[in-house]
Amino acid sequence: MTSTETTSTSTSTAHRRRWFALAIVMTAAFMDLVDVTIVNIAIPSIQQDAGASFSQIQWITAGYALAFAAGLITGGRLGDIHGRRRLFLVGIGGFTLASALCGFAANPEMLVASRILQGAMAAMMVPQVLSIVHATFPAHERGKVFGLFGAIVGLGAVSGPLLGALLTEWNLFGLQWRPIFLINLPVGVVAFLLGRRFITESKAPKALKLDLVGVALVTLGLLMLLYPLTRGRELGWPLWGYVSMAGAVGVFAALVAYERRKSARDGSPLVELSLFRVKSFAAGIAVQTVFGVALGVFFLVWTLYMQVGLGWSPLRAGLTGVPFSIAVSVAAGMSVQKLVPRFGRKVLQTGALVMVLGVLVYIAEAHRYGLGIASWQMALPLVVMGVGMGLIVAPLTDVVLSEVPREHAGSASGLINTVQQMGNALGLGLVSVVFFGSIGDDLTAPEVGPAFADAFQHALGGVAAVMGVIFLLMFALPKRPAQHVEGGEPELPVEEKERELVS
Repeated sequence: MTSTETTSTSTSTAHRRRWFALAIVMTAAFMDLVDVTIVNIAIPSIQQDAGASFSQIQWITAGYALAFAAGLITGGRLGDIHGRRRLFLVGIGGFTLASALCGFAANPEMLVASRILQGAMAAMMVPQVLSIVHATFPAHERGKVFGLFGAIVGLGAVSGPLLGALLTEWNLFGLQWRPIFLINLPVGVVAFLLGRRFITESKAPKALKLDLVGVALVTLGLLMLLYPLTRGRELGWPLWGYVSMAGAVGVFAALVAYERRKSARDGSPLVELSLFRVKSFAAGIAVQTVFGVALGVFFLVWTLYMQVGLGWSPLRAGLTGVPFSIAVSVAAGMSVQKLVPRFGRKVLQTGALVMVLGVLVYIAEAHRYGLGIASWQMALPLVVMGVGMGLIVAPLTDVVLSEVPREHAGSASGLINTVQQMGNALGLGLVSVVFFGSIGDDLTAPEVGPAFADAFQHALGGVAAVMGVIFLLMFALPKRPAQHVEGGEPELPVEEKERELVS
């Protein structure tokens, strides 16, 4: 075999390996997206079968979210330092183990603890997904990859409730709610074994150290902000919650000051503040946060509207969302591969306006048909909203990471996921204002349906307003992601070039 043939064979093998690696990390991302939503559908079954109290039920959902959000930035940075493949395998292995502990939980206390562990392991696993993509694929191929990522996001958004409904209703082997966790076991084991074989290791090109003070400040600040938002409504919005959220601002200010000193001293901060000097990253992070608010509001009130207001079964509610999921997946693939290279940020702005249109159509349909509305009558607004979301979700990730240096891919990925979680938490907090704020406290059974239907329309008005804000924020995004302009790797910021020269 000639050297040319050997090189060709080696290149072909490497090409196949990276696409296998992509399939593996996308499977892990899908597992996390499903696991965030699948539990909500099964809560009545968990409460009845396990005898969980209302407070324990809240912790089953909130514990995962808090551990996940608090650990994302740290998980991303650990990948930069110790290797993204290694942290991905640790994360998916731990996530699979935690899923088994959830599925075999002997009591509610064990289930709560296992869910917190599951969230912490997801925080190790999820940031590596975008980091591995960023480090494995050249800039001109990432558009296609992020299109696939957007499709996975769309499928995960609706597949969780649908899968949860099916597994709960089937009551496999008499296990009640437990299969919603146990289904992760075969998927996780296969992903772990294939990940060891096909994912190529990558890390920051120069030695970094974990910033333990930064880890403590980030975790404290996020917990002080997210815990009151997550539990505030159930606890009656106590004064300490507002004090905690205000105190979080001070903690984040201290974090920024410390990270600046840390960066100047040894160039190894937890949060790479130089990323925010990259316009595409800073603007994209702002859009991502506000977009998370809109999604946090919509998905919760939508579920409550169908299952409580209209009295639909979990399965019917899950099936109603299928057109939305399909629309997101199709639009996400088209937006990155065909539309963004030609029209740039106008695609994202069009997506925001299309989502506003879908929300307004949904309000009109809900008002017109009232409590007699059928699933097929929701299909049109859901498809329109899904198209709008698909036009945003995949290109947005592409824009945020387009000019990020590879050595900071983990830190950037952790920040992207963290601000999205913060946005979702803010959205959940706003639900108490835009949804429950318009529902009376002492409703009789006949009043529940009309009250929830009216509150749903009111909340959708808030979602439309937030999407309008997102449209305006998008003017700060670059007209085109860097790779679509030049087709090559992004330029390093000046300070990063200087660091490379020194090292």
